[in-house]
Amino acid sequence: MRFFNEWGRFMMAGAGALAKWEIDNARTIMGSRKRLFIIGLMLIPVILGGIAFADDIGPVLPDLLGGKKAYSPAFYSVGIFMVSIAIGMGAGLITGCIGAGGGFIIAPALMSAGIKGILAVGTDLFHIFAKAIMGSVIHRKLGNVSVPLAVVFLVGAIIGATAGGVINRVLYEINPVLSDAFITTVYSLMLGFLGFYALSDYLRSRKAGGGGDAHGGSEGADIGGLSKNLQAMKFPPMVKFDQDLIPGGRQISWIFLVLSGALVGLAAGIMGVGGGFLTFPIFVYVLGVSSMTTVGTDIFQIVFTAGFASISQYAIYGFIFYTLAMGMLIGSLLGIQIGALVTKVVPGITIRGFYAMAVLAGFVNRIFALPAKLGEMGVISISPGLGAVLNDIGIWAFFVVIGGFSVWVIGTFLMNIRSLKRTEVL
Repeated sequence: MRFFNEWGRFMMAGAGALAKWEIDNARTIMGSRKRLFIIGLMLIPVILGGIAFADDIGPVLPDLLGGKKAYSPAFYSVGIFMVSIAIGMGAGLITGCIGAGGGFIIAPALMSAGIKGILAVGTDLFHIFAKAIMGSVIHRKLGNVSVPLAVVFLVGAIIGATAGGVINRVLYEINPVLSDAFITTVYSLMLGFLGFYALSDYLRSRKAGGGGDAHGGSEGADIGGLSKNLQAMKFPPMVKFDQDLIPGGRQISWIFLVLSGALVGLAAGIMGVGGGFLTFPIFVYVLGVSSMTTVGTDIFQIVFTAGFASISQYAIYGFIFYTLAMGMLIGSLLGIQIGALVTKVVPGITIRGFYAMAVLAGFVNRIFALPAKLGEMGVISISPGLGAVLNDIGIWAFFVVIGGFSVWVIGTFLMNIRSLKRTEVL
């Protein structure tokens, strides 16, 4: 039970940090005409593709990232674009309203919509990279980035992201169903653990009559026993950090930074969530880096990790669906803004309950999709009909929960527009 609670707290902190990064990014982008103009420019290929298909002359840029030569379905249609906006908005609403990483549902949602797992991962990474590169400049200006820490960490992240991309591509070449089954299994394990912990945390808080935030609070500059032990190990060169917060600063061996980066990069390469949900808890709980330095450095490294993984491991092999990435970017930016406003009129305990429901819906979606894939590969004996029924149950359960949550958030927002406007003015 102690292991469950510690790891649950670890992952919830990561989910909360990832959500804060998403919210800050969205506000930075939406508050800048220059960045909105850049998004408009990025939509030009989508518009041109739509015009080309409407005239039945084929795509204008067939070799564009995620063009028709990528693994199907990876071409433009109005339906596909609208679905991508809806998925992005659903993830954005979860992120903005709940304060925990809604990005966890993107890959399951894309796979439920018929997108192959490897394409969902690559597209998610590219969409994260697009947001990160536009919204991360503010933290560099604030001086919250430890460049030496980030650079050494990135060495491991690049190695891990390469390994993750290679694993996904090799499995896809062996058998596309095997690739989907592998990604589905990874998501099932992660969402199952996080979802059940979130549910138990919600029930405990409700019983105690507490509210609080969705990710278990923030962490300061204090460090635990594990962090002290790691920092005491002198394997040169040592990397210094937190000089502005602690007299004399702290230092840690490059080995631990590289290993941590490799783990984050591996998660990013396999799952497509940028690895940001692991960076915060690893930095704070394991390496002993202060929260202030962690936030800035995490945002700095995620630009390079997501960019490297999406381009070098997926884009050049045709595993990015550009139309989907742009739709998700637009939808998530809108969803995050609405969700963040709704938190001002909804009790925190209710928000935590919704988070548990959303994550568990993703878990049910992936775990119910797994039998059909294992049966297709001959790993288990199951009739195609039963596998299809289980898969459909998972899909319906997922979209009913996420769709219902989205309708509730948007409805709450519309019903409270006046009070929210007064709050903004005050």
